[in-house]
Amino acid sequence: MKHPEIEPEPFVAEQLCGDAIESVRKFALDLGTRGEVLGLIGPDEARRLWSRHILNCALLAPEIPTSGVSGGRTALADVGSGAGLPGLIVAIIRPDVDVTLIEPLERRTRWLDEQVTALALSNVTVFTGRAEDFAPRRSFDVVTARAVKSLKALIPLVAPLVVAGGRLALLKGQRLDSEIDEAASVLARHNIVVTESSILGEGTVDEPTRLFTAIVE
Repeated sequence: MKHPEIEPEPFVAEQLCGDAIESVRKFALDLGTRGEVLGLIGPDEARRLWSRHILNCALLAPEIPTSGVSGGRTALADVGSGAGLPGLIVAIIRPDVDVTLIEPLERRTRWLDEQVTALALSNVTVFTGRAEDFAPRRSFDVVTARAVKSLKALIPLVAPLVVAGGRLALLKGQRLDSEIDEAASVLARHNIVVTESSILGEGTVDEPTRLFTAIVE
């Protein structure tokens, strides 16, 4: 079988990933080689794997607080984790953060479990199921998601997982500001305050990403 052409690693990758760069490289190579066959990435995505996916997720890592709401280790959930983007990348770069990957499709959680073992990650738990099925509720200091539904549809799924005083950190597309306006009533209903839209990686990477952050009361 012919292996797909994987995008060369951009120079900035080492800067963004720091000491974790070797593990990120290993993950990227495996995902780029097998991801399309396993249904984890689309056709031709290997050719833009670093710029569109890996670095996009690496930008989130420094945005995660160094301690949780109660003062202990930060507990983070990645909802609809898929190939592990962004949760697995965050876990690799931030070993001080406890990461739970929530993914409903078993074929994808098999991949996630395989990566956790291959990369010797002791700070990752994989949950097969929907966000709505995860118990107990209010378990995480931070909940993230990437390329999962519009903000209006996503908020009811992720907000119930956040501890009081915790935050959402959602990677979104170019319509983020419009999505925030469209989700106004949903945000209020789920006690979400101090919302912010920001751009990560501008001037650093070829494809910056938009980040929605908010506090859940």
